[in-house]
Amino acid sequence: MNDLKLSEELRKFPYPFQGDTYRYSNNSTLLHPPSSMEITASYQEEMTVKRSLLSNHHSRCYQSFPHTDKAQWEVLELVMTDLAKYYPQSYSLIKAEDKHIFTNHILQEEHVFTIGDNSTLPYEPLDFIGRHVQEDLILMLQRDGDLYLDAGQLCFPANWSLAFNHGMSFKNIHFPIPGFKEEGLDERILQFLLRLEVGNPWGRKNWSLMAGHRMDTSLETFDVWGKHRKNVTVENAGEFVHLRVEVQKLFRLPRSNAILFTIHTHLLSLEKLMEVPEWKRQFYQILVELPSHIAEYKGISLYKDKVLAYIEKKGEGVV
Repeated sequence: MNDLKLSEELRKFPYPFQGDTYRYSNNSTLLHPPSSMEITASYQEEMTVKRSLLSNHHSRCYQSFPHTDKAQWEVLELVMTDLAKYYPQSYSLIKAEDKHIFTNHILQEEHVFTIGDNSTLPYEPLDFIGRHVQEDLILMLQRDGDLYLDAGQLCFPANWSLAFNHGMSFKNIHFPIPGFKEEGLDERILQFLLRLEVGNPWGRKNWSLMAGHRMDTSLETFDVWGKHRKNVTVENAGEFVHLRVEVQKLFRLPRSNAILFTIHTHLLSLEKLMEVPEWKRQFYQILVELPSHIAEYKGISLYKDKVLAYIEKKGEGVV
């Protein structure tokens, strides 16, 4: 595609597809650059939503076990260091003896704290640093040859529940995904994660369709946003339906041996997606060919035909 003709939103959107078909897979690649965070144009808007959710629904958006404290501090150090390194105009981190000074210049906030001393932060370390980034932060601790979701800050989930999954193993968390266990993906991906090395982070993309523009699609609020799937029409699909892409990153922490799993959610309306002819053609082919069990799991079944009809109405380049 000719990037010069596209808007900044389209140029920066993490379009997730490589071919004309889609199946569940471990599509991870080494991260270049190895930054745990990304700041986008919607930063301030999303921070407002995130902090409001954490204030009003804290137990839904944040869970932790006491034994995760040291790993949480590792996450805080990693994220703050990356923010100051990759976005020096927006963040700074000064280390002065036993004190650290973290400044978020976008939000005009400064925090002075001591590593390892929870009394110097207003929240637990993971909960604190999550209030400065757009990503959701999931902390997986490793023991007995398995990984467990022992802490997390999750404000923008794609139809799952942190409170329900808290403490679960990797395989139990992914059990509802159709074919995941039967095709052996759960074991292959678990072994891939267990082999993650410090200093070699990986990233991948996941996708779904969203009826509406809501970031918080938690299982607990399904009654609020799930019903919108019935409201999709051929006429409103372009503006109403969004391609939802999660940029997921995986970092092995050196001291605790835990894994930090970050999730940055991006939304793009179908109307905008149609502006890129190759995306329009490819996405149409993917939806046409998409197996029914995947469409059902991703919540697309109710309105897939309407989306296809909308794309067909947009004319050339879908076949």
